[in-house]
Amino acid sequence: MSETELSPEDEAPESELDEDDRLKPDFVRSVLDAVEAGDAEEARSKVEPLHPADIADLVELTPADLRPALAAAIADFIDGDVLSEMNDWVREELIAALEPHQLADIAAELDTDDAVAIIEDLGEEEQRAVLRALDPDDRAAIEEALSYPEESAGRLMQRELIAVPEHWTVGDVIDYLRTQDELTTDFWEIFVVDPAHHPVGTCHLSWILRTPRVVGISDVMKREQTLIPVDMDQEEVALRFQKYALISAAVTDASGRLVGMITVDDVVHIIQEEAGEDALLLSGAGDGDINEPIRDSYKSRVRWLVANLFTAMVASGIIAIFDTAIQQMVALAILMPIVASIGGNAGTQTMAIAVRALATNQLTQSNTMRTIRREITVALLNGATIALLLGVGAGIIFGNPGLGIVIGTAMIINILVAGLAGVLVPVSLERFGQDPAVASSVFVTMTTDSMGFFVFLGLAVATGLVG
Repeated sequence: MSETELSPEDEAPESELDEDDRLKPDFVRSVLDAVEAGDAEEARSKVEPLHPADIADLVELTPADLRPALAAAIADFIDGDVLSEMNDWVREELIAALEPHQLADIAAELDTDDAVAIIEDLGEEEQRAVLRALDPDDRAAIEEALSYPEESAGRLMQRELIAVPEHWTVGDVIDYLRTQDELTTDFWEIFVVDPAHHPVGTCHLSWILRTPRVVGISDVMKREQTLIPVDMDQEEVALRFQKYALISAAVTDASGRLVGMITVDDVVHIIQEEAGEDALLLSGAGDGDINEPIRDSYKSRVRWLVANLFTAMVASGIIAIFDTAIQQMVALAILMPIVASIGGNAGTQTMAIAVRALATNQLTQSNTMRTIRREITVALLNGATIALLLGVGAGIIFGNPGLGIVIGTAMIINILVAGLAGVLVPVSLERFGQDPAVASSVFVTMTTDSMGFFVFLGLAVATGLVG
């Protein structure tokens, strides 16, 4: 055999991921076949090379009835890193099957923020059992985190950080980092604190490595920093990271003392969650998770369908008022859905932009009127374009220029109403302390449908198009 030839055993194994970094269906099927055949060793050998995030994906892709068997077969690989990457609903299923001491062992391996993410979903009794099994230091840190409101910086932060006094030199900091075995190993920024443990500055590792040992850390550090209050909502935390391009940030308690830090990798998850949550709320789909139990999905979605039923009845009531006019001209019934549909789409476009702008603090009280004027302008341009196309088309198809003028006018008015509703409804809900992503679509759709029917049919009667 030549030096360039490789035996089959020496050849690199084919990647189990496709071009989009997703597990290949054939690989998933091969693992599940091994599990169903009771060949746990074969399943473990296939799963062992995977990254923790890919193992989490494998469990999520497994049918619910096979997950317990898969978890039992690859139990050695389901650690804290895997659980922290797992879908919430699937993770709850696996956690429910673990003993408190097993959960405690997993939590002890993780940073406090990841450990809290696992323990906070347990019931009170299960939480107490897991906390009792933890070391005192770990238990105290997690209990403190659980005392903060859900989705707050206190739940999101990790307590493993490096903090040094401001009177140290660069050499003191380097020696401290080298000699203390208990320090966290994943950090890139050092926080500088005063005697009361208030953060007074930060220093990147790169600055320390490039600075002579005799220089004081206070002469190297950056004094301007973005501090995160411990009770700040996680969505606001994400906005600060985005606005100020942060990699990490210090978290302070009510007295201004340094109690933890938040890193950008945690914020990325928050941004994904909040963006997906708002999109699903706009559609009334609840959590919108394919792993969510059917009963929970039903309960979260049906209430908005019921709400839509009542708002649709409002539009139907308006149609009923003009039933005589519709009977006299069937073309009105043919064209009505077009007016309502295009108005609804226009309203949804504006509403989506407004909800996103509110969520990212782009739309505030200081620029609300300017935004409304902008959307009116856009609505007039869109309305004129659609009205021209629809009016001319309707006039030609039905041989009735008056009908074309009526539907074109109705189209302009309804798109203008849609633009106003798309901004005013989310802004009004937000002013009243309600989540604009939750209820905006119901009210915007009702407005565009009702106004579309009323304006179109009303103009048809008012202009004498029908008696």
